[in-house]
Amino acid sequence: MKSILFASTALVAFAGAAAAQGVTLTGSAEMGIFDNDNPAQNVQFHTDIDVTFTLSGETDNGLTFGANIDLDESIGDNNDDDGLGESAATRDDSQHGGAVIFISGNFGTLTMGDTDGALDWALQEVLFNSGSLQDNEEHGGYNGNAGLDGDYDGQILRYDNTFGAFGVAVSAEISDADVANDDPILGLGLTYDLDLGGTAIGFGLGYQTRDDDEAIGLSIDAAFANGFAAGISYEDQEISGNAAASYDHVGIGVGYTTGAISLHANYGKFDFDNGSETDGFGLTAGYDLGGGASIQFGYGSTDAPGTAGDLDTFSLGVAMSF
Repeated sequence: MKSILFASTALVAFAGAAAAQGVTLTGSAEMGIFDNDNPAQNVQFHTDIDVTFTLSGETDNGLTFGANIDLDESIGDNNDDDGLGESAATRDDSQHGGAVIFISGNFGTLTMGDTDGALDWALQEVLFNSGSLQDNEEHGGYNGNAGLDGDYDGQILRYDNTFGAFGVAVSAEISDADVANDDPILGLGLTYDLDLGGTAIGFGLGYQTRDDDEAIGLSIDAAFANGFAAGISYEDQEISGNAAASYDHVGIGVGYTTGAISLHANYGKFDFDNGSETDGFGLTAGYDLGGGASIQFGYGSTDAPGTAGDLDTFSLGVAMSF
């Protein structure tokens, strides 16, 4: 990925910081067509652009620190007093605003902001290889392993560290409001990576809890030397008094890469405690044009209660990274 580096000791104000500081600017753009299976709409044009600022620095005693700001998640909503739409990342310190801030050293890494809780950190999603312009592979039966993340404002504090092949993380998300059932969401995640001489296998186990609510998940994924990758994940979420939000979920995915071509397929199913089910599958295909550009195709199909048959979506176009 190409980037532009602006180095200056004035860019980050941090006591005791050394001169190895800077800001990296990266970006992406997409153009193509998509259809969301809405009978009131035709096939539409798709355009999207995003810019990410990555700030980095290092202290005199070797600690690294920095921040990441995703522009399309941090643009303001014009509700601030001056009406100028100041970025949510800088306007309100009680919201993450698409920003992630970290400090890291021999003790591990401490991260706060728009980041994963310990369960999501530990589990591998069943997506492999190229994505799609509209994320069609993330159908109604797909689970991103978020657990209880985002039940409050999405501003998460996580500590993680690795010890050889083992990894561990703990996390917390707290409520801004003093209301009933406002206990912190606490999480624990464990990972183990195994190398079998050309085949890399990863294991993940995560748990989150808040009062009587809890989520537990596990995943296994493998990357093979012949270009194949595969994974399976399971999550059990129990929300006290809410059978519609309590479920068992299973997801499985495979991917294959050969030369410039990448292929992917996944299937997922929610079994809700109220007796309903939602499942679906997603497909992607990509062709790497080189230089940061690729052609992407995505297709997703969802079968959910209350819908008239399957919901089928697709997108096709060019994705660019800078």
